[in-house]
Amino acid sequence: MPAAEPRNRFHSWMFDEALPFWARSAPDAEFGGVVEELALDGRDAAREFKRTRVAGRQIYVFSHAALLGWSEGSRVVDTAGSWLMEQAWTGRSFVRRTTREGRILDPTPDLYDHAFCLFGFAWAYKASGQAKWADRAQLCLESIETRFETRANGEIPPLPKGQWRLQNPYMHLLEACLIACEAGLGKRYADIAASVLGMFEQRFFQPVTGTLCEYFDTDWNPAPGPDGRLVEPGHQFEWAWILERCDHVLGGDRSRAARALIETAEQLGRCPVSGAVRNVVRDDGEIVDGGSRTWPNTERMKAGIALCRFAGRPDGKPDDFERGRAMIEQSGALLLDRYLSPRSGFPIPAGTWIDAFDANGQACATSIPASTLYHVFLAFAEACALPAERP
Repeated sequence: MPAAEPRNRFHSWMFDEALPFWARSAPDAEFGGVVEELALDGRDAAREFKRTRVAGRQIYVFSHAALLGWSEGSRVVDTAGSWLMEQAWTGRSFVRRTTREGRILDPTPDLYDHAFCLFGFAWAYKASGQAKWADRAQLCLESIETRFETRANGEIPPLPKGQWRLQNPYMHLLEACLIACEAGLGKRYADIAASVLGMFEQRFFQPVTGTLCEYFDTDWNPAPGPDGRLVEPGHQFEWAWILERCDHVLGGDRSRAARALIETAEQLGRCPVSGAVRNVVRDDGEIVDGGSRTWPNTERMKAGIALCRFAGRPDGKPDDFERGRAMIEQSGALLLDRYLSPRSGFPIPAGTWIDAFDANGQACATSIPASTLYHVFLAFAEACALPAERP
């Protein structure tokens, strides 16, 4: 679960291809930290900026790998962690972007970036037990509590004209807090996780349509007009997996909402020809962006993993296991044969990806974003961790 052959392919891609390649290619040997993206031939694309979130994601990947027995990525963890604290941390919060050399380019404190810093620090502590990672997580948590509201009815400053509040940073904050809980970093993380779950239940999830709203006004009402009806199927699959993780870490049963998100994403969000998960649709199924990036397909795998885990519960549905395994194997094969393969149009190096295909199924990527490794590694690691037999 999945069957031995897909599991072997996932494992081989992670440990034989991706981890060795990125352990060599991720660190920025000249300026420290990690590179933002690669050219399609695998060379450093030499972008003029670095995003804080990418460093947090790379810390996660190689910390998780260490827990799985692959410890050759410690240099990536160390250099990414040092860069975050020395270049991206102002003493009060993390900046959004720096120049490649490390000068602050965009000082905006962004919850999305903070969530991934916390995610990386919590995983590094879970893998190593080193106090410095717990301390960094604590600093990040304090910045989040000071600068960002984690309740749907909390007091938050108004947004600039024309901007919406987003659910996505809160989803990743919840993901980070769950790992912090698992790592034993304290009750405050569980409290924030519970608050974000309240936001999901009160604001983000739309039970009438079974969809996840992406954009909100200042009062956390769905954005007026077309923006309030936009749906990203990949996020629906991702939330389904996170909700199952919430049940595991915090207790409770959120399987009904998770199944609703999966059902709607399956109906509205997949191309019937290729099986790829579309980037953006409307809540009535109208296609807004029929292209497909790598990450929505990894999230469908993770939603399948959630269904397989639901199958082991006393109230699990009869077809949870079979449906979940099919989702894992279908999307896993699509990733390996299309997105992670040079056969799809570009001679990319082993262990990398063609990150984008258009609505006609043609490869349209112009680079290899380093940030995508987080999505693929997590999905494949979760799939390989499932028991071989039905629970």
